[in-house]
Amino acid sequence: MIETDRLLLRRWHDDDLPALTAMYADPEVMRYVGDGLPRTSEESAAALAGYERDWEARGFGLFAIELRTSDPGPVGTVAGWAGLAVPEFLPEILPAVEIGWRLARPYWGHGIATEAAVEVLRFAFEYARVPRLVSVCHVDNAASANVMTKLGMTEERRTVVPGRDKPVIVTELSRGRYLRGRT
Repeated sequence: MIETDRLLLRRWHDDDLPALTAMYADPEVMRYVGDGLPRTSEESAAALAGYERDWEARGFGLFAIELRTSDPGPVGTVAGWAGLAVPEFLPEILPAVEIGWRLARPYWGHGIATEAAVEVLRFAFEYARVPRLVSVCHVDNAASANVMTKLGMTEERRTVVPGRDKPVIVTELSRGRYLRGRT
C-alpha cells in the first residue's frame, strides 16, 4: 500500500468489482482504450482477476486508487487505478514496463492521476528497480499526455497499435534520469 494525503494505492479486493465495472461501462472513459468500446461486467471481472494475477506473477501491477478524503468524493471510494503493466498490445516496444492510469469520470480534473502516478513512478524506480518506464496514450488523449509530461517523461516515438489502427504516443523515462532529477 502507498498513501498520499488524499489517496490510498492498494491491491484489489473482490468488492471493488462494482466500481471497476461502472468505470469500464462508461464510453467516455473507454474511448481511447483498446477498441474504444465499453466493457461488459464479465470483461470487467476478468480484468480484475487479471490484475491480481499480474501482481502474483510479476511483483507489480495496477493499484486500486481509493479516496482517503472526502474531496473529490466519499472516503473509501475506488476512483480508478494506476500502476505498472507489460504493454503486450504494442509488441514493437517490448520488452518494456508501462506506467498507466485510468479514472472514473467524476474524478477527472482533480489531479488524482498525477498524484497516483508520481507514487507509482517512485515505486517502480525505487522499490521494484525497473530500469525504464514507458507510457502509451492515444494521440488525442491530451489529459494523459499532460500527466506524462508532469512525470518528466519524454516522447520516444509515435506509432500505431497493431490490429486497432489507433495512433499513439510512446513516452519514456529511465531510472537513471529519474534518480538524477531527485537529487
